[in-house]
Parts: sequence; C-alpha cells; structure tokens
Amino acid sequence: MRSLLPVAALSLILSACAKDQGEYPSLARRPVERISGTAPVVAPAEVAPPAPSPELSGNLEQLVAKARAADARFRDNAPRARALVSAAAGAAVASESWSVATVALADLESQRSQAMIALADLDALYAAEGIKLADTSAIAAARDQVISIVGEEDTVLNGLKSRLRS
Repeated sequence: MRSLLPVAALSLILSACAKDQGEYPSLARRPVERISGTAPVVAPAEVAPPAPSPELSGNLEQLVAKARAADARFRDNAPRARALVSAAAGAAVASESWSVATVALADLESQRSQAMIALADLDALYAAEGIKLADTSAIAAARDQVISIVGEEDTVLNGLKSRLRS
C-alpha cells in the first residue's frame, strides 16, 4: 500500500502537465520568418595594384649590395678557413687546430648572417608590399639574388663542417 501512494501522487502531478494543447502557440515557422526574394550578385570592382614607392628600388639595391658585400667578405675569408679546416681534419675535438678551424668557420657564418639580415629585410618588404597588393616582382628578383648568394655560402659551410667532423 505504501508503494501505491507515491505512484498515485505522481500520476496526479503529471496529469496537470497534460493540459489542452490548443492553448499554446504552434512552433511551426510563421510567414514572417520565411526568407523570400533575392539580391543581385555584383561582380567585384577591379582594383589596380598600387605603384611601388620610388624609394623601394633604392632600398632593394642597398639590400642586394649589403648581401654582396657580405658575400665578398665571406669569399675573402673562405680560403683561410679551408686551410685551417684541412689542417684540423682528423684532429681531436677541442685540440688547438680544431679550435682554430672552428673559429674560422664561425667567422664565415658571421659573414653569412650579414647576408641573411639583408634577406630578412627583403622578406619584410615583400610581405608589406604583398599586403598592399602591390607589384612584388622587383622584390622577388632581389630576393632570388640574395637567396642564391646565401645558398652558395651554405654549400661552402656545409662542406667545411663535414670535413672538420671527420
């Protein structure tokens, strides 16, 4: 009997929730909520890219010249580094000849880093002009020149480093 009482009370409570369905608004979509009509599609206007600034070509020339000057110093120091690395090939790590050759390689890497700074500046110019949707072909050509210089220096450095390790 005790278990019957809660069931009866529950059924009375739930029957109060089952009122007349006609009193509540419908959840169906109303005519106001329907989207009708179309908007015409407009083609985007053709925007001419802005002309490169006059000082840009001067900046490009300076940055390429900076990379070439660093490359010239690199090439001037490369024969000495080659000789020191050849002398240190097979020497024990931390020996005098190995240490001197490592310092010579560090000098070459320092010259390479000067060319990399010019390349980073060119990359920044390329990005800035690209954001403006300007013509970046001159910057790309300058970047290609500096990338070529840095690539050649990387080849020399990698060769020297591999000889020094053996």
